[in-house]
Amino acid sequence: MNNKKPQKAWNENSKESKPTQSGWRSLYLKEDWWAIWIGIGLMAAAILLFHQRSTFLKSLAINPGGLKWTSLDQLLHHFSANATIYLLQFIIWLVIFGASSRIMGVKLSKFIPAFVFLYIMSIVMFSVAGWANAAKFNLEAPLVALVAGLVLANTVKLPAWMDSAFRVEYFIKVGIVLLGATFPVTLVLTAGPVAIVQATIISVITCAVIYFAATRMFGLDKRLAAVIGVGGSVCGVSASMAIAASVNAKKEHLYTSVTLVVGWALAMILVLPFISQALGLTAGVAGAWIGSSEFADAAGIAAASTYGKMAGNEDVAIKAFTLMKVIGRDLWIGIWSIVWALIATFVWEKKETGVRPDAREIWLRFPKFVIGFFLASLLMSLVTKGYNTADFNSMVKPNLIMPLVSLRTWTFIFCFLSIGLTTRFRELQPVGWKVFSAFTIGVVVNVILGYILSAHVFAERWGAL
Repeated sequence: MNNKKPQKAWNENSKESKPTQSGWRSLYLKEDWWAIWIGIGLMAAAILLFHQRSTFLKSLAINPGGLKWTSLDQLLHHFSANATIYLLQFIIWLVIFGASSRIMGVKLSKFIPAFVFLYIMSIVMFSVAGWANAAKFNLEAPLVALVAGLVLANTVKLPAWMDSAFRVEYFIKVGIVLLGATFPVTLVLTAGPVAIVQATIISVITCAVIYFAATRMFGLDKRLAAVIGVGGSVCGVSASMAIAASVNAKKEHLYTSVTLVVGWALAMILVLPFISQALGLTAGVAGAWIGSSEFADAAGIAAASTYGKMAGNEDVAIKAFTLMKVIGRDLWIGIWSIVWALIATFVWEKKETGVRPDAREIWLRFPKFVIGFFLASLLMSLVTKGYNTADFNSMVKPNLIMPLVSLRTWTFIFCFLSIGLTTRFRELQPVGWKVFSAFTIGVVVNVILGYILSAHVFAERWGAL
């Protein structure tokens, strides 16, 4: 793999793939590691304040999403009464994300004004969801944030520099680490193996279907087929970038895969929750199905959160999705990276082999924030293991768990808004009908197979969450 030009193309699109961020420097230059430091740091602060019987974090985690307001006067009174705490909350979020982004190379002169806009928009999204009749019209905060972001991005020409604060993957990674704080380690140990088995079936079959449809049915380039195959079977954009680097694909191959992933991910957000509702699926089963079918963590969280609120159990839907997608399918990024790197090097490029891949490739591609998820789950389990059910529900849940859930929700809303605000349909790479057809065949297989496994084969496990 001596040709470095394609490598440059996706390096420019992801700071995390720059070689200068390998080794120890990656601990403070990569989003994955910063997500761990921030998530575990917030959790540690929450535990410390909880043991000191301080209500500071509980106050700081405020949002207007649960107000059930019926008039604008009620909403305005809420903001007037809590103006100081909202200002403090904004400053803390700005310091956390601004300082870390600056260390990773983002200019604060661009980040700060863009983040101000993002925060104000998030307040508006929470306020819409906090309307007393919001549930009647399915105006859930994640869905509203996504749609509002899409409308703005495609009707108003926002300055390109604002994208510096619309950090989709960064926000979702921090949110997933915080999710671990509300995820008992016993649940990971009991349901995790099922998720990995289901993810393995989904990933292998879907990738194979897309690859062979692309190469055998439509005669497409094998490197393009590999990129869209993994992009459609594992983790969307991140997986596409990893495999593009592994097989030395052209930058056009990467952009094509990203376009397909973004398009279908957005469609799934809008469709899967309502199909799940029509089928009468439980929150756990629907969350697992969404985790099996979605192409990106952020988009999947949005869909799972939306259906969870529709079904009256958002927490279970998000937990099932996380087990299935983050713990199950995302782990295949590293596995597919080494597999396709081996195929590209020893089969496709036998005569011009460059640097041969080794087992370290799996670690290099491994989504590090998953480690933070497990650490948070283990730490919270240790902290709360001495409480009986009554004390947990009366003391731990309202003063420790729920504030962390609210902080997690803030990061999710930042993420959902950022998805919409950075999705400009006019900038997406045009794709031919052959590529679209090959990918769509995989989508159909993925969705049907995911439903069968989630709603029938492993339904008992997912329903018991």
